[in-house]
Amino acid sequence: MIVNNSLDEVKKRESALKIIREIINDGGRDSLYDVTGLSGGFIASEQELNLLETYVGPAIFEDELQIAGKEHLGGEKVLAVNRTSSGILASILALAEKGTHVSHFLAEFPAHPSIPRSCKIVGASYDEFIDIEKFNIPDNTSLVVVTGSTMDHKVIAENLFKEVIDMAHERDIPVLVDDASGARLRTAVFNQRKATELGADLVVTSTDKLMPGPRGGLMSGRADLIDEVKIKANQFGLEAQPPLILAMVNGIRNYTEENLVNAISRKDEFYSLLREKYDMFEKTPTGVRVSEESIKNQLDILNIETELSQKDCCFLWAMILLKDFGIITIPAVGMPGASASIRFDLSAPDVIDMDINRLYEMVDSSIEEFFNLCQDVEKSKNLIFY
Repeated sequence: MIVNNSLDEVKKRESALKIIREIINDGGRDSLYDVTGLSGGFIASEQELNLLETYVGPAIFEDELQIAGKEHLGGEKVLAVNRTSSGILASILALAEKGTHVSHFLAEFPAHPSIPRSCKIVGASYDEFIDIEKFNIPDNTSLVVVTGSTMDHKVIAENLFKEVIDMAHERDIPVLVDDASGARLRTAVFNQRKATELGADLVVTSTDKLMPGPRGGLMSGRADLIDEVKIKANQFGLEAQPPLILAMVNGIRNYTEENLVNAISRKDEFYSLLREKYDMFEKTPTGVRVSEESIKNQLDILNIETELSQKDCCFLWAMILLKDFGIITIPAVGMPGASASIRFDLSAPDVIDMDINRLYEMVDSSIEEFFNLCQDVEKSKNLIFY
């Protein structure tokens, strides 16, 4: 293996950021194509920027966020945190004591690592389930977590979502929903109800996923629980600062479902082109993806031998996409523990109007390069740790 631990993942990310700087310095921002679905943004007027002082900013923008946030997520009260993971950590710190248990239901493994890591910090035991028949809530359970949409955009069925919430509430156990991308994906594409409308006590979403907001976390839910989480967020420096709050407000105001809906038809065309030549692609709600297992199976089908692990293969291909074609995917720039699946999100602003054939040609060429390079471990390592 080339990437063996979290430190290696950090170094890989640093390599990707170095390549991005070089591309921008040489050809400008238009030379990059961010297809992560996490491109986010920071929308702000000059007048608003002038109000970003330590105490003035919150006085102005937190009230506006209460209005915009409750419209977006529902619930009684809103809290801004600096990342979705921060909101998850603050919630578990507030609601899960040492010796208690946290049960987690999601559509597909794996869960976002911030959830089990947070449980470990507080000393709570943890289990996760994808089969409703096996879902279990032990007597010492203090919190139930539901993931609306996984890191690879696998969306939970609404009837199962509601069933888990009801099971928890029968035991008077609060429910936290990790709806990082699901707050928009579930509602805009799958026509599901908001998590709070389904009865969730708390929900947290990422304000840069599938919307033009900053990398941050937005929480909503029961006012009493939001207050408890807010205490922990403030104690540990997990709360969002004025610039993030401003950008969240404007990100929500500028969010439209149109890009997500338009991507549905474009993904079918893109998928058809790719599947004519490669077996490893599968559809996502707004694009296509290749999993770790699928990329390995493709190599086996073509009798291409490599000493790289499945994850290494994803990281290598992602770095080829970035360095030689300017295409940013999550495995190249993601944080440690992020999914290694390579996803092309066609709702992303950089490709929403791009000719599908042109995008296909770039991806096709990158795959051919990957097939050649993956057979040389040393050259692969030099690119991953550029």
